[in-house]
Amino acid sequence: MKKGYLYIVLSTVLFSTMEIVLKMFSNAFNPVQLTFLRFLIGSFILMPFAIRGLRNRNVHLKAEDFSFFAITGFLCVMVSMVLYQMAIVYSPASVVAVLFSCNPVFVVLFAYFILHEKIYKYTIVSLIVSVIGIIVIINPWHMSGANSMLGMTLTILSAIVFALYNVVGRKYSERFGGIALTCFSFLFGSMEMILLIFITRINAVSVFFTQIGLKSFASVPILQGINGYTLPGLIYVGIFVTGLGYTFYFLAMEETSAATASLVFFIKPVLAPILALIILHDVITVNMSIGIILIITGSLISFIPGFKLKKKAVLKEDVESFRP
Repeated sequence: MKKGYLYIVLSTVLFSTMEIVLKMFSNAFNPVQLTFLRFLIGSFILMPFAIRGLRNRNVHLKAEDFSFFAITGFLCVMVSMVLYQMAIVYSPASVVAVLFSCNPVFVVLFAYFILHEKIYKYTIVSLIVSVIGIIVIINPWHMSGANSMLGMTLTILSAIVFALYNVVGRKYSERFGGIALTCFSFLFGSMEMILLIFITRINAVSVFFTQIGLKSFASVPILQGINGYTLPGLIYVGIFVTGLGYTFYFLAMEETSAATASLVFFIKPVLAPILALIILHDVITVNMSIGIILIITGSLISFIPGFKLKKKAVLKEDVESFRP
């Protein structure tokens, strides 16, 4: 159990520094390029743990499994994380960190419509409180510039697609295990991104994206920008944040429980803005503080049904243990 809490601390710190480091190096790399590199590196770090997990579960991958990983990789890496990286270009790291942490709100909605999971009254209250927190942070009545609005919009879209990835992944997560599912989603997403990068180098495609204002998708480089100054940052977000961060998170889940490991996403909305304030001098506004409190409160409320069901199960076991 003590080892599990150590994993929680490590994954929380790594995840909370993610937006900060990505912001620091956002001007050195193309957003698509940086997303490709960090998830390719991350998938290699996760690979030994994924293979071990599949062997322990006695799982042999089939052709349809690769099709599934192609879908989850597309949702997670190709769409969600590209939007996420572009959001960091236009918004403060602290804002992106907090808004993206609300993705469990959308997980609940997708789980209801796709997996037909039951929604409790507490869940509805949780959604309302979290959405109010998002609105307070966005503060649409006092927006400061088009870039700020664009960055927040991209962050929310990224969180929505990431939530969809999580729900779609649940279908096979029990079979593969969390680390294997994440590893192969990252790997297949990276393979799809390298295909996208080669397509952007076609002259007609490059010109098209440039003309419609999407220069980030025009002639995307692969290794350009990697030097003595940027390499440490790339290693950190690739190996430590994307690779080891997810490894520690899933190891924490194995050592404790899914509910306990989720503490990572309760602490991050608080820790990330503080670190961004110290390192990047991002301002923590009154709106941001209120929004953080509301989002954390909404997340906590969403756990009430689970706690009640667990309590009922414990009581049932106690009653049955007294039966002759």
